Amino acid sequence: MIRPRTAVLRGGAAVVAAAAALAVLPATGASAEPVAPTQVPYAMDSANAAGWWTPLATYKGAGEYTYMAFNEPGATEATHRVAIARRDPSGAWTRLPLMNGSAQAEYADDIGHNAPSMARDGSGRFHVFASMHNVKWQYYRSDTVGGTPTNHSADLPDPNGLFTYPVVATAPNGDLYLAARMDGGTFRSGRLYRWDDAASTWSTVGTFASTDNRSVYPDDLQIDASGNVHLLFEWALAPASAYRHQPSYLKYSPSTGKFSDHTGAAVTTPVGTATADVIQPLSAGEDYRPDATETGPVVQSAKLALDGTTPRVAYRYRTPTSGDLYNVRYAAPSGADWTRSTIYSATQTRAALGITAPATIYYVTESGTDRVFAATPSSPGVSVAPGLPIQRLAVTRDADGEDALYLADPAGLKLYFARR
Repeated sequence: MIRPRTAVLRGGAAVVAAAAALAVLPATGASAEPVAPTQVPYAMDSANAAGWWTPLATYKGAGEYTYMAFNEPGATEATHRVAIARRDPSGAWTRLPLMNGSAQAEYADDIGHNAPSMARDGSGRFHVFASMHNVKWQYYRSDTVGGTPTNHSADLPDPNGLFTYPVVATAPNGDLYLAARMDGGTFRSGRLYRWDDAASTWSTVGTFASTDNRSVYPDDLQIDASGNVHLLFEWALAPASAYRHQPSYLKYSPSTGKFSDHTGAAVTTPVGTATADVIQPLSAGEDYRPDATETGPVVQSAKLALDGTTPRVAYRYRTPTSGDLYNVRYAAPSGADWTRSTIYSATQTRAALGITAPATIYYVTESGTDRVFAATPSSPGVSVAPGLPIQRLAVTRDADGEDALYLADPAGLKLYFARR
């Protein structure tokens, strides 16, 4: 059964106009009837939880394949092992463990950080970045099409760098692009890398964001049909903070090697907080401060979708008047600026978001019988996982035009898959 939620749209005339312009959306959005989630038949570890990750990939072959990177229980309560759950077009599941030599890859738990991101390249090889929280690369790749991923950490540039929040996506030509945060002492920058599928090599594109005394938080990376790379990230007080500000957008065009903002204007990288294409500007009284005194408006978690080449963004925002409550917001370009509207503000939400084009926003509430909802700027949220206490999610649009959902229940140690 679909249970509606009340959505609240706020803002000035520009926001109202943007919402009205998006009022007509296809049935693949929030109004589409969801298919009941299916439990993945493998044990999941409680550490399988993040807001920034990209643990879900799909591939259209003879049918639709789904790949879900996840943490499974380790040798002790404080550790986890990493694997891929593979679903074939018939609905049958197989499991591929990540292998570190003769043993399965195993790492210490660190909820919110040590979670996997993955992608499938044009040759059918899996790439997984596992359990990285300010450590050197922990990277696994299949040596054969659809094969078991093995440790290839030495293949990455910057071998002595310390990295966090790897997000990865596949380009139309089969290449991959990877964004991650790299430690720089008094700052932590955003770095972009490319996997050349034909040559089977990684290279550095460059540092796309950096400001002294600030830390970059990569949120998402999407690639359009022309191969342009779209980046979404936030800023926080260095070295790290649970509270972030100024969610920002950037586009990289491999054909020219240039970066630009959402208007197409060229920008010089690395961008800083003063030069970035900021989606949610600082509010009155908002600034960067230590966590203990961060009581005002902040951002936490954001996700990106592409409507053709146009970015659409979902993010959680604690407004100047919402106290500790994080609203779910939606933003889209409007001339030189962005329009922003509130999608949900009734109860507390988790740092778990998803968005697919043209503008279906997935969010998770802190409590309730139903916790995962899908909304649009013009329609209230509907439940997509009735009765399941989901805490984290990931979403992608597959080749059939449906939304594939990765739904994690860390408390119940269960992972679910759904398509709608």
